[in-house]
Amino acid sequence: MKSVLLLCVLSTLLLSNSECSSKQPDETKYKGRLEVAGICMSYTIGLIEGTISTSLIEAEWSDENKGKKYTNVFALGNPCKFPKNIKQGDEFYFTIDTTVQQPCNICEAFYPTPGKSLSITVVEK
Repeated sequence: MKSVLLLCVLSTLLLSNSECSSKQPDETKYKGRLEVAGICMSYTIGLIEGTISTSLIEAEWSDENKGKKYTNVFALGNPCKFPKNIKQGDEFYFTIDTTVQQPCNICEAFYPTPGKSLSITVVEK
């Protein structure tokens, strides 16, 4: 009986360990557009291709300064890692960056952004 129990415990440990080591981070590529390039990198990014849960992005958001409505947008959560060559209206591909973000110094002027933000990494197509 003890050997059966020991075998079950060992099997469970081996199987659970192999599952953990085989999991890869989500590298899903999405297509986005820099919708609003506000002051001090208060950037709003729109999702053009792909599906991200509305628990992570705003299904609808209005830029009251411009009087324009946007769908499927989010605020840029890691402005210091965002490429300087991407301008308002430019489209690009990205992945969601779930790593711990390092502190980032930017000015503190305010421009409205969506209430939800994501840290992203811009990638090649």
